[in-house]
Amino acid sequence: MSNPVLVDIYRSDVLESFHRGVVCIVNENNEIVFSCGNVNQICYPRSAMKLLQVLPLIIHGGIEKFGFTLEEIAIMCGSHNAEQEHLHVVNSILDKIGLTKENLNCGAQYPTNRKEADALIKLGIKPHHIHNNCSGKHAGMLAMCKLMNWQINDYINPNHPLQQLIKETCSIMYEYPIEKMTTALDGCSAPIFSIPVLNQAIAYKNLISNKHLPKAIQDACKIVVDAVSKFPNMIAGTNRYCTDMMKITAPKIIGKTGAEGIFCMTFTNQKLGVCIKIDDGKMLPQYIVAQAIVDASNIFSKEELVPLNKYLDEPLTNFNKLITGNVTVNAKFKESIAESFKTIF
Repeated sequence: MSNPVLVDIYRSDVLESFHRGVVCIVNENNEIVFSCGNVNQICYPRSAMKLLQVLPLIIHGGIEKFGFTLEEIAIMCGSHNAEQEHLHVVNSILDKIGLTKENLNCGAQYPTNRKEADALIKLGIKPHHIHNNCSGKHAGMLAMCKLMNWQINDYINPNHPLQQLIKETCSIMYEYPIEKMTTALDGCSAPIFSIPVLNQAIAYKNLISNKHLPKAIQDACKIVVDAVSKFPNMIAGTNRYCTDMMKITAPKIIGKTGAEGIFCMTFTNQKLGVCIKIDDGKMLPQYIVAQAIVDASNIFSKEELVPLNKYLDEPLTNFNKLITGNVTVNAKFKESIAESFKTIF
């Protein structure tokens, strides 16, 4: 059976296409309080896993050893635009651990921010690993290697002790058997692990409701939530949903995107974990669904959420800048999530 339609695309009021997907919301007892689609669907969390991949560094005393700031921890969790402030923070991490951008192994990538990418092109400068949106994560991985005196030249090898420790930590957070986790490579070449949508929701719930987990993990999760809440711009950047959302919603709601249509969220006070997976892997629909969930929660007033309204109903324009249609949350899904939140809250 196909997953339900979550997002519609209209052109002149005619439904032209749509995006199917899965949504799963769990409470502090790991009970599903809302779902649509196959919550047992296996997929990769992609960059939504970054908030978990940094935990071993914090648990083993990396902050104390190197004097990392919350801003630096935040960019380790981020998929940044490679704006100047992002590059400054990544370089600060590398400087503190005695390494340089040449030690990064995430792959050269033009900045996600078009302005920054154009600036490089105009200057005839080729993109570097540090411009990769995952360079903060990789800087954190290198920091863990320095902390533990592990080799740094092959830190992205799935068999490296760093990646094995990250996998073990992820298994704990996702509450999913490590032997069931298929290892693949992410876009930045770091290992990534296959996880059901349900367990991805559980992991984000575990970021804020985790008394059943070891005390060291509990403490590390608090630091991660604090870091991304206080420095949302490090998570993405200008004109990016993760940053735009958390500037308004954090720490009450935090969220992180992942490639191929993944978005995970935590409702801090309600102790809820959310995972969204868009079947066709498109990125815009995940933000529309995420914002529909934020909007339906009624945690924030309509006035507070005005800057995020564009994510609920995104206009489509052509090359002449004429509006041709819109991308919007599916009416049936919008109604169902609104009704469910009346019960959940």
